[in-house]
Amino acid sequence: MQTIKERLKKIIDDQPDDASYEEILREMLFDKMIDRGLQDSKENRAISNKEMEHRIKTW
Repeated sequence: MQTIKERLKKIIDDQPDDASYEEILREMLFDKMIDRGLQDSKENRAISNKEMEHRIKTW
């Protein structure tokens, strides 16, 4: 399992040489959002698409 530091280095290394600070930061944040979503799913803190559709319709 990679450490956070190793993971961030890989994200940076995977970016093109002319990537901007904002583009690299966006990729790091995207990775964090994916992690958070997977963790939420494992801990049953997610809802189905059908439930989300129902909630949106009630807004």
